[in-house]
Amino acid sequence: MNPELVTLAQSASVTLVGLMATDAWERTRDGVVALWQRARPERADAVAAELDNTREDLAADAGVEGELAAEWQGRIRRLLIDRPQVAEELQRLLDELAPGATAPPATVSQHAAATGHSRVYQAGRDQHIVDR
Repeated sequence: MNPELVTLAQSASVTLVGLMATDAWERTRDGVVALWQRARPERADAVAAELDNTREDLAADAGVEGELAAEWQGRIRRLLIDRPQVAEELQRLLDELAPGATAPPATVSQHAAATGHSRVYQAGRDQHIVDR
């Protein structure tokens, strides 16, 4: 197997397991399942369940992180052997999930109309109103 693909599988597995206990988990999980959905759709549901099981195992015992990463390295390596064209997409996913990578900015749009003697209060965050 191509040494670059082995390195990619190792990096992906460590990143995957490392992000299981973070706020980025849902995005990570969705990205990995989507990757499998495109490459091996018949395995996507099983991979989703395996990800959930791995996260539960990690939550129960953080000491098994290395073992769990090794399991995922094998799964990812087999996927890359079977579908080498997935490597580029996997690398893009890792780049998106890398520490310091920013999520696309959220767009907030607020609209209001006041008539008569009514008032409109809008805020993008905390708002404290004191009427006297």
